[in-house]
Parts: sequence; structure tokens; C-alpha cells
Amino acid sequence: MKKNIIFFGGLVLAVIISNIGSFVRDGQALDELRGSVLRLHILAESDSEYDQNLKIKVRDKLLESDIFSGAKSLEEAEKLAEEKLPEIIDIAEQTLMENGCDIPVTAELTDMDFDERVYGNITMPSGNYRALRIKIGSAKGRNWWCVMYPPLCIPSACEIEENEDAEEVFFTEKEIDIMNKPKKYKVRFAIWDKLKSIFD
Repeated sequence: MKKNIIFFGGLVLAVIISNIGSFVRDGQALDELRGSVLRLHILAESDSEYDQNLKIKVRDKLLESDIFSGAKSLEEAEKLAEEKLPEIIDIAEQTLMENGCDIPVTAELTDMDFDERVYGNITMPSGNYRALRIKIGSAKGRNWWCVMYPPLCIPSACEIEENEDAEEVFFTEKEIDIMNKPKKYKVRFAIWDKLKSIFD
């Protein structure tokens, strides 16, 4: 344990001394990225094939509803989400009923810790994000996630695709680099988060 602490301390010191300017800028870019998106998180009733299929149908309907169209900032997207929670629940429950299921759905706007997640060509770093969380029934099944604002997930003819145009419009060049090249930043982000946890 002591050796691990000494090793980590040496690694931190080496990174900070060698490149403190870019280290801080990258850490700030990470914080800005985490603070600029609203993630969509849907949990299925269970891991059965039936319940997982229902989760996907709910996902499709919510994305097709274009709930956040017109939002020009995260704050506007959050406000729309709060205002439309009853509508979001209604869309989900109606979708379930159309497929022979009458279990209840809950929805909330919350802060959530996410592990690193890959979607299409992008990787969202781990950390705390604002999220629209949809729970189907007991919500004990596998989840599905994407970024609802900016609208990175768009419905296509037969599946959900990554909206690459939205990436260029809503994110800085540095943020796009972070999402496209996660291995490049993995160590320094781990150090950044550890240092923040010590000083917060």
C-alpha cells in the first residue's frame, strides 16, 4: 500500500512538473465537458430479452419526440426536461402499453456518476454529469445511455446514430479530442480527479 502511494505521488509530481500548463488546461476542459451535457439514462425492468426490447422501444420514442429541440444551452435543456417530465413519463408508459406492458415509469433530472462510456466513435470520460434518468418498473436491468443535449444521438431509418454534426457545433476542438482519443488523456484525468478530491 505504501509503495503504491509513493509510486502515485511520484507519477503525479512528474506529470505536473513536466507539463503543468497543459495538464491544467486539459483538466479544465474535462470539467467543462462534464458540465455542458445532459445525458439520457434508461434502465430496463430486468435483463430479460423482453424487457430489454421494451427499453429500446422507449428509447426510440423519446429520441423521436425531439423533446429538447430549440434548447441553446444546458440550462435551457434542463429547464425543458423539468417542465416535460410528465410528458416524458407519458411517452414511455404509452410506448410500454402499446407493447402489452403496463408497468410504471419514473423520470427525474439528477446528478449521476458515470463510468467511462463508449458510444459510436466517441468516449465520454467518467465523472459526474447531469442526467435525465428514466426507470422502467423496478429498473433492475441493464441500462442504455447517450447524450440528449447536445443532441448526439439521432434516430435514423433503422437505428440510433451518432450525430457528428452536433459534435462540431457544440463542443470545442479540445473537447472533441478528449471524446475521440480517450487513451491520450486517461492517466492525466485520473490524476486531475484525484487532486481535486484531495483539495475539495
